[in-house]
Amino acid sequence: MKTFNFITQNPGKVAELQAKAREFGLEIVQVNARYPELQADTLEEVVQHGLSYCQEKFPRPFIIEDSGLFIDDVHGFPGPYSSYVHKTIGNSGVVKLIGEGRPARFESAIGSYYRDFKLFHGRVEGRIVSSRGHRGFGFDPIFEYEGRTFAEMTVDEKNALSHRSKAAELFLEWASTII
Repeated sequence: MKTFNFITQNPGKVAELQAKAREFGLEIVQVNARYPELQADTLEEVVQHGLSYCQEKFPRPFIIEDSGLFIDDVHGFPGPYSSYVHKTIGNSGVVKLIGEGRPARFESAIGSYYRDFKLFHGRVEGRIVSSRGHRGFGFDPIFEYEGRTFAEMTVDEKNALSHRSKAAELFLEWASTII
């Protein structure tokens, strides 16, 4: 079975990708490590910078992932700054600042380093709501998709439609061809 190291300190992201990888006969193993996260205008720039930094420090093949909540009515804020915004004002602060019912999307960029760098992108449309549910992490409790927040879904339900699972599916389809 082909193994990809996932460089992240977020076990929730790992669990989501591990569940999806089994469908492709691949294994995802967490490397619980940090790398400098560039503050940039796009997720792809953040991931590309992370891949460049990690290429000399971690065994190949590996992946990293960055995702963000983009709220259209405020020009995509917080976007690539989602982690900082979540740490600073949290879910309740975003709802208070932005308001309920606003259109939003989650986007994910997965970067892989095998022989060279590859990028994979996924997105899902939804809206901002008051916090509901106890599963997931980050902005999951305030992101509603078709009547349910991501925090109200099981990992399998979220993996069937999330931004990360869409990017992961593209990555895993590619990865399964290089075995």
